[in-house]
Amino acid sequence: MTENTPSLLPHVLAGNTGKPQLTIIWMHGLGADGHDFAPIVPQLERQLNAPVKFIFPHAPVRPVTLNGGMPMPAWYDIKSIGSARDVSLDDMEESRNQIEAFIAAERSAGMRADQILLVGFSQGGAVAYHTGLRHSAPLAGIIALSGYIPVPCDDGSEYPEANKSMPILVGHGTRDQVVPPDLARQAMEHLEQQGFSCSYKQYGMEHSVCAEEIDDIAAFINELF
Repeated sequence: MTENTPSLLPHVLAGNTGKPQLTIIWMHGLGADGHDFAPIVPQLERQLNAPVKFIFPHAPVRPVTLNGGMPMPAWYDIKSIGSARDVSLDDMEESRNQIEAFIAAERSAGMRADQILLVGFSQGGAVAYHTGLRHSAPLAGIIALSGYIPVPCDDGSEYPEANKSMPILVGHGTRDQVVPPDLARQAMEHLEQQGFSCSYKQYGMEHSVCAEEIDDIAAFINELF
């Protein structure tokens, strides 16, 4: 079900939208949209121990320099790739603010910060990191799938101390050539240096999601309850 709500990005709603015990805001990857991960909701729900609401926002369409300036759904412009990513900081902050708006809407509807989980794949994982690590109060956690930290805060000043108790799950394919596993390991090292605790899961796959990873996501969510 696609929703258009004033002040929020268009988005897909799924799961238990009545009385959830957890809200998951799930960001898709470059060139996809909010429908990309909605089909896995039934598979997750069969394993979950409590009602969960899923929100899948659609990223705005914008030119992406790396793809020859072609407009496509993107959380931010990528100018170049390599051992790091050259990304638009303005776009990153815009996307952070857009996800913060979803968090605020859920808070207004009665959810606590620690009942809101950020999940993202690839670019969406980068936005989950960028938003969740800096949120003003600890969220339920962060799940970064095939992602990376696009704008690390090396002195930790942008990360509220209380957030360091948040559980973080990092999942990555060992054969990922789009976002190499080294970028996931760099993210892990950065987080550990800043005092965060992470769980790292790797899978024999490329830039994708597999059934084993979905099982691990469900187990992670159940631990939150």
